[in-house]
Formats: sequence, structure tokens, C-alpha cells
Amino acid sequence: MDYYLSPTHTQRFDLEIKNSQFITTVCRTNGRDAAKAFIEEVRQRYPDANHHCWAFIAGMPNNAHLWDQSDDGEPKGTAGKPMLNVLQHSDFGETTVVVTRFFGGVKLGAGGLVRAYSQAVQEALSQTEYENVYPRRAVQLKIAYPLLGKVEYWLEQSDIEITNKTYSDSIVIDLAVIERTWPEHKIVLTDLCQGSLTLIEPDNE
Repeated sequence: MDYYLSPTHTQRFDLEIKNSQFITTVCRTNGRDAAKAFIEEVRQRYPDANHHCWAFIAGMPNNAHLWDQSDDGEPKGTAGKPMLNVLQHSDFGETTVVVTRFFGGVKLGAGGLVRAYSQAVQEALSQTEYENVYPRRAVQLKIAYPLLGKVEYWLEQSDIEITNKTYSDSIVIDLAVIERTWPEHKIVLTDLCQGSLTLIEPDNE
């Protein structure tokens, strides 16, 4: 996976179906704790609503351990599961959607609820402002002090993130690299240091 989509900010979308109001709130959330905190925030924002159904993919889209959903009192399987299904086919990751329902007095039936919650999420995601997120992994770079200046300068011009530096007999720089561009960057970095570097790539061991 080269990249996935994620909301740039918290966004709200409204939909009315047979007098019921469906408010879909979309947010970027990294990890289960962030997703659960956002869901609680929406509950507090609309305390009088009948339901706060939700679904999230709180990491990369292919990481099923970070998927979850809830019908929040709607008939089983009519809200959370169809919402998650829409998310799974959307290319979005690190994303939580909460559909808040204010009941309008007309029952929709099980099939109607599935269609309503699916539509609410589909329409919201189609309008969501998003950015491309490129998966990263950790790499550790070890260099001698004389190389620090030019290596730092090159790293600042690249798409590589510096997450930590440790100074001892040599300098250890923790990097977060993008999978797609790292092979080419590794060649350039090795040439820049004329081979006088050590790269530790835990994910490849």
C-alpha cells in the first residue's frame, strides 16, 4: 500500500431520512484510544440524540486489529456493521465515523436502517477533505560526528522524519521512513556518507 486517505480535520455532514436526522461526524484518529475518546466527545456534543452509532479503522486500512463498530441500541447489524463496511471499501485509514441519529417518528425497518447508515457514511466520506498518508517504518542511522551537518541538511530536504537523536561515541538518529521512497533514499544516503554509516532496519530483520 503506497498510501491511504485520512481526514484533515473533524468534519460534520447532515442527512434527513423520513424525518430522522442523521449527523455524521468524521475525524482522524490514530489508535483505539483516540477513536474511543472522539466517540465520547460526540456523545457529549449531542446528549439528547437517540443513537450514536460508530465505526472506526484507527490505523492503516489493512490492520484489522484496529477495526471496530457499534450499533448503539439500533437493531443488531443495522448500523455499525454497514458503516464499517463502507469504511473498509473507502481507502480511508486512521478514521472514525460517528452517525448521530435523532429519531423523527417514522420507523425505517432493518433494511431501511442499513441503507440509511450506509448512505450517511458514504455521502460523508465522498465530501470529506482528506490528505494522503504514507505508511512509515522505523530505521536507525549511525554516523560519525563529522558527517552530521550534511546528513541533517539532506534529511531536512527529504520526506524522512527524524524522531530522535542520541549522542555518544557516534550519533544515532532514529528515522521514520516512507516505504515507497526509502530504497532510493537509502542509496543516496549511503553515497552521501561514502559508505561510512550503519543502518539498522528492525522491520526487515
